[in-house]
Amino acid sequence: MTPTALGALLALLPLALMLQSPAGTQRGGRTPEPSEPALRRLSHYLLAHYQKGTRPVRDWRTTTNVAIDLMVYAILSVDEKNQVLTTYIWYRQHWTDEFLRWDPARFDNLTQISLPVESIWVPDILINEFVDVGKSPHVPYVYVSHHGEVQNLKPIQVMTACSLDIYNFPFDVQNCSLTFTSWLHHIRDINLTLWRQPELVKFDRSVFMNQGEWELLYVLSHFQEFSVKSSDNYAEMKFYVVIRRRPLFYTVSLLLPSIFLMVMDIVGFYLPPNSGERVSFKITLLLGYSVFLIIVSDTLPATAVGTPLIGTYFVVCMALLVISLTETILIVRLVHKQDLQPHVPEWVKHLLLERATVLLCIRDRKKFSQSRTQSSDISRQAENNDSTAKLTPYGCEDPRECGVVGGTRPALAFGSRAEGSAVLQEVLRETMAIRQFLEKREEFRDVAREWLQVGYVLDVLLFRAYLVAVLAYSITLGTLWSVWRDA
Repeated sequence: MTPTALGALLALLPLALMLQSPAGTQRGGRTPEPSEPALRRLSHYLLAHYQKGTRPVRDWRTTTNVAIDLMVYAILSVDEKNQVLTTYIWYRQHWTDEFLRWDPARFDNLTQISLPVESIWVPDILINEFVDVGKSPHVPYVYVSHHGEVQNLKPIQVMTACSLDIYNFPFDVQNCSLTFTSWLHHIRDINLTLWRQPELVKFDRSVFMNQGEWELLYVLSHFQEFSVKSSDNYAEMKFYVVIRRRPLFYTVSLLLPSIFLMVMDIVGFYLPPNSGERVSFKITLLLGYSVFLIIVSDTLPATAVGTPLIGTYFVVCMALLVISLTETILIVRLVHKQDLQPHVPEWVKHLLLERATVLLCIRDRKKFSQSRTQSSDISRQAENNDSTAKLTPYGCEDPRECGVVGGTRPALAFGSRAEGSAVLQEVLRETMAIRQFLEKREEFRDVAREWLQVGYVLDVLLFRAYLVAVLAYSITLGTLWSVWRDA
C-alpha cells in the first residue's frame, strides 16, 4: 500500500467511527428521540407494505361500507336539445381501510394524515348518467385517521344525461338524477350509505350559487339494490336534483311583446269598418309579429321530442292575427260602396239589424230601424212618382188642369203648338232624366247605408267573439303557468 493511500485511510477513520456510534445519544443514558419527522415515519409505516390492488379488509367476507354525500355548488348549463345537464358538485366519500391503522402514541400523538390517492385503494364508484368528462380539478390527497377511516373530498363537474321536459317553458321544473354505484363490486363487497341524514341533504343550499338562471329547490336521496339479468345485486345511491328556471327574463323578452301586439290588434277594431286604415294597420301588426317570431326563435329551447307550450302560444297568436285580418277584409268588402250592390236581404236585416242588436245591446238599434223605415218610404215614394210621371207627360199633376189650360187659348196656341211641343218635350225629357238620376243615386246611398249598418253590427258581433276567444285563451295559459310557477 502506498503512503498516499495509507494517509487517506487514516483521515477517514474518525468519520467511520462516528457513523458506527448510536445516533442522537444524550447524556445520562436516556434514549434519544428519532430525528425523522413523525409524518414521514407514519407515511413510510403505512405505505411500506401496502397493496392498493386489493380491497382493504382482513377477512374477505367483510363488506366495505362507503358513505357518500354531495352538495350542489352551481348549475352551469342545461342543454335541452342534447338533453344534458352540467352541474358542479362537492362530492365526499368515507370508508374504512383496515390496513391504514396505527397507534398515535408511537407517532407523536398524530391522529390524522393525508396520503396520495394513487397510493391507496379507492372504491370504483361512478355516476351512471355520465356522458362526458368535465373540467374537474384534480385533488391528489385523501385524509386518513388512526382508526383507518378514509375521507375523500373533491369537487366534480358533472355532465350527465337528463330527461328534460320543456313543455312548461319558461316556468319549467327539472328533475335530474345522479346515480352513484360501484361499477364492478356487488353489494357483498361494497355497500353504499348516506353520510348525512336525508333531511339535511334535501334542503342544504349552503354552498349553492343562487345568482344564475336556475334555482335549486331540493335534493332527494334514495338507496336501492338492482341486478342485471339475475346476476349479483349491486348497491346504488340516487340523488334527485330538482331545479327551477327563473322566468323573469323570458317573461319580459317573450311574453310581454306578444301581449302588447295582441292588445294593439284588439284596439284596431275600434277603427271605422268602412275605413281602409284598419286593413293596413292589421297587416302591419301581422308583419311585426312575424319579425318578432324570427327574432325569438333562437331563444326558445328546441328538442326532438316535443314543443314547449309557449311555442304553441305564439302560433295561436299568429293564427288569431290572421283571423282578425280576414274578418277586417270581410267587413271592408261588405260595406264598400258599389254601383251594382244589391239590396240587403230581408232575412239578413231581420237577424242582424233586429235580433243581433238586441243580443249585443247596441244603443243605436233604433236608428237602424228608423233608417230601414225611411229607406222603404223613399223607395215607395220614388215608385209613385214614376207612375205619376208616366200618366202626365206634360208635367201636370192634374189632367183636368192640363185640359183647362189647353182650352182657354185655343186660337193663340194653335199656331205655336207644333214648335213649342218639341221644346217642351225636350225640357221634360231632360228633367225626368235628372230626376231619375237623383232618385237612383239616393237609392244607391240607401243601399250603401243599409250594408254599412249590417257591416257595423257584424263587426261588433265578430269583435266580441274574437275578444272572448282571446280572453279565454289568455286566462287558460295564465292559469296553467301560475300553477306551474307555484308548484
